[in-house]
Amino acid sequence: MDTTTLEISRRGTAQVARDVISLFKLRIGVLIMITAVVGMVITPGPAMDWLQVSVLALSVLVASASAGAYNQYVEFESDRLMKRTARRAFATGALPHHPLWLALMALMLAGAVASAWVAFNGAAALYVFLGAFFYGVVYTLWLKRRTSMNIVIGGLAGSFAVLAGAAAVDPALGPLPWLLALVLFLWTPPHFWALAIANSQDYAKAGVPMLPVVVGPERAARAVLVSTVALFLASVAPVFFGAGWIYGVGATLGGLHFVRKSWQLVRRPTERSAAMGAFFASLVQLSVLLVAACFDAWLR
Repeated sequence: MDTTTLEISRRGTAQVARDVISLFKLRIGVLIMITAVVGMVITPGPAMDWLQVSVLALSVLVASASAGAYNQYVEFESDRLMKRTARRAFATGALPHHPLWLALMALMLAGAVASAWVAFNGAAALYVFLGAFFYGVVYTLWLKRRTSMNIVIGGLAGSFAVLAGAAAVDPALGPLPWLLALVLFLWTPPHFWALAIANSQDYAKAGVPMLPVVVGPERAARAVLVSTVALFLASVAPVFFGAGWIYGVGATLGGLHFVRKSWQLVRRPTERSAAMGAFFASLVQLSVLLVAACFDAWLR
């Protein structure tokens, strides 16, 4: 094999690897995995060793990956209509749209749920399953094309990851895990609505009734702001239920940043840069909050 052929082969292998990583939505999966670990960390109870933490993290990550792949398997035709998703592997044909993928996804989810059950308890396993089920079935199949409130209920997928981590320590969930699950539930709508404002033409072309498509960017931007304020209030509530000052500082700073960017979006609802600014602010807010929650629990 000459040098040119070898280089082409390497590029081809790298592209397949990128396609597979994209198929399983590992970037969002890692974020969901981190929320599960944070749920474990903030829950009072026996200390978990690194093996147990790894089992929880991988269970949530694999379950999330199976749901992400299922989402792309179901929506491969509509993905072709949107610039943001047109290069996904099933949409382009880079990976074959074959039923064997469904078998792999089912095996991944079954393995993730079984691992959580064996390593921890039935409650943790149930929450791992529900996280994948709500994203793959409730959101993707039942809600996404039927209502502009699709992402509101679909946002429960992230909440279940927090509850899975907490239940791994103590199935009798206390107030802190429930409040953090509420934060994840409230975070999802403004996060996705901001992105949907920036890509509203794509969603309209694909026939997906995301909120900005149904009510217009101005009303959608106001919904983002109201949701962000509610998120901010919920995110500081754990301070009154045992969370420490480090968490409080992180929740306050991240939340105010997101509120400020959402207010800017209300003032410029038709500017894509303002929508993307709010979208990225949502990522900053959640990242700061999760890191602060970990440090707060560790120091306490």
